[in-house]
Amino acid sequence: MGPYLNVIQILVCILLVALVLLQARGSGLGSVFGQDNAVIRTRRGAERVIFQITITVAIIFCALSIFTVRVVS
Repeated sequence: MGPYLNVIQILVCILLVALVLLQARGSGLGSVFGQDNAVIRTRRGAERVIFQITITVAIIFCALSIFTVRVVS
């Protein structure tokens, strides 16, 4: 059962990385050095759905990681 859990965890990890990369937009290098973008926006439409799916996949990834450690140990 261990190898199957590892494969599932790798697939969930790849999905999580892809979802995070889909969200990385508009935050330029200026925010690293403290430049303030005075625009306040709310997420709407597809952006909001991707954000909620990212949170869900992150929770699944954490739960799967803990479950894998419990099963293997």
